[in-house]
Amino acid sequence: MRAYLALGANLGDRAATLASVPAALLGRSIFVTNASRVFETTPVGGPDDQPDYLNQVLEIQTMCSPREVLDACRAVEFAHGRERDRRGEPKNEPRTLDIDFLAIDGGETIDDHDLIVPHPRLHERAFVLVPLAEIAPDLEIPGHGTVTALLVGLNDTDGVRPVQP
Repeated sequence: MRAYLALGANLGDRAATLASVPAALLGRSIFVTNASRVFETTPVGGPDDQPDYLNQVLEIQTMCSPREVLDACRAVEFAHGRERDRRGEPKNEPRTLDIDFLAIDGGETIDDHDLIVPHPRLHERAFVLVPLAEIAPDLEIPGHGTVTALLVGLNDTDGVRPVQP
């Protein structure tokens, strides 16, 4: 299976965290075959008083099932200090690492209680579409169109700045 993952971090050593993810996934039989540049992005959706994120998109290849990929991503997040499902935690809180399962090449869709592919807000998020367009511009997002077409329709791409040109 070829799939795409979005990485985000806005706490701690953000760059080192993102750089460590491919090796952590490799240890779980998930191979990174392509990676976008790293982008710095303004937080979206609050809370307002949090640092900017570093974001990146990875293309992966694996024999793992989508569920196994999700479990591996959560284990990598946890290893980087990410805590999930705390009571009273605001949505879109600052985090040491967030890994979102974006899409599966070939248009496979999943709608399970904790795994929805393609990611339900992928088509609305410049901080995901800009780096995804670097490595998979023609990827078809079921029900929405290609990554390139989705990116053209967004107005907030100014908040997505490459860390290294």
